[in-house]
Amino acid sequence: MNNEMQVNFDKHGLIPAVLQDSVTNMVLMVAWMNSDALKMTQESGEAHFWSRSRQELWHKGATSGNTMRVDQVLVDCDSDTLLLRVAPNGPACHTGEKTCFYREVGSP
Repeated sequence: MNNEMQVNFDKHGLIPAVLQDSVTNMVLMVAWMNSDALKMTQESGEAHFWSRSRQELWHKGATSGNTMRVDQVLVDCDSDTLLLRVAPNGPACHTGEKTCFYREVGSP
């Protein structure tokens, strides 16, 4: 089996990336990557993303110090979503929560 998989970026040149804690398996956050962000992540060993709102690359934790060391990058069966297994250096969420998924959707 080929360990070097290609990824399928969408028509905007992006691919969603799910970040999961390598130790606890907790889903921490979802962000978008373009080819430059993926390359920078692979080269540096820390998560980099593409900001759709700011239209620029960003290094997770560059300002807050809450970086994400990347242990493994996996691609799904359709090659259109990435899973980054990471070791977080602090909370993942900009609110200070450990994960961005801390709120439950209420009943109708």
